[in-house]
This record gives sequence, C-alpha cells and structure tokens, in this order.
Amino acid sequence: MRIGAEFGQALASGGRIAIVASAVTLAGCATSSGSRGTAAAALAPTTTRSVSSSTYIEALQGGIIARLSGVDLGKSDRQRALEAEYRALEAAPGGQPVLWEGQGVSGSVVAAAPYQVGSQNCRQYSHTVTVRGQSTKAHGAACRNSDGSWTPLT
Repeated sequence: MRIGAEFGQALASGGRIAIVASAVTLAGCATSSGSRGTAAAALAPTTTRSVSSSTYIEALQGGIIARLSGVDLGKSDRQRALEAEYRALEAAPGGQPVLWEGQGVSGSVVAAAPYQVGSQNCRQYSHTVTVRGQSTKAHGAACRNSDGSWTPLT
C-alpha cells in the first residue's frame, strides 16, 4: 500500500509528515458502522441514542486522572479534568491540548491520532495536572463505545 510506505518513510525521517500521513491512513479505516471517511468522521457517534454527558464521564471510570498519585482533586476539579479527557478523546485533533482550570489546579489533556482496534476507534492520551507549581503526568488509552462513550484500557 503506497500510503503505508509513505507513512513508514515519513516516520523514519522523524518529520511532521508522519502525523499527516497517519491521519490520511486513518481516513481510510472503516468505522464500526462500516463506512469510510475522515479520521474525525471515524470518531462520530455510531448511534443517535441520547446519552447524558454524565454517562460519558462515568464511562471513563475516573479516567487517567485517577492514576495520578499524590494528586487530590476536589469534586468540581475532578469533574473539569474528566470533561477535558472526554473532549480530548472525542474531538481534539491529535497532539492538540485540551486545557482546564480549577481551584489552584490546572491541567492539559493531549490525545494522539485515533487508531482502530477491531471495530473500535481508540486513542492514546496523556493528562498533565499542575498543583501549586508541581506537575504530574499520566498516560493511558481509551476506546470508543458504540454509544459515544469512551472506556479506558487497563
């Protein structure tokens, strides 16, 4: 496949072209509905069933923010952090940070380009939290469910 060869060559050169090539490669991936489209379209909900935002947040099971040791967030700050994780996974272009701020704490979630695992779209991502000038970072991955929620991989 020509795109795959170009991707490998771009990746080996370490250039930004690798990011573009991976997006082009993913654009041809089939979504769980079997349609073909852009990487962003691959992340579009595959069902029109109405699900509340709290359901999406709950599906993250505490997100990777829960993996950060020594970081104690209040309820509203934890909610902001989880919402940022969901927004990064759902809609942010690969590598673009989704920022959030709370009471004396802030964070940044960066998701990589989506990739396909079986019929699911998945993304690796990182979450950096800064409390009183001290930053802590966690890494993880999540896959998108047919209802539009994301489930973290353990």
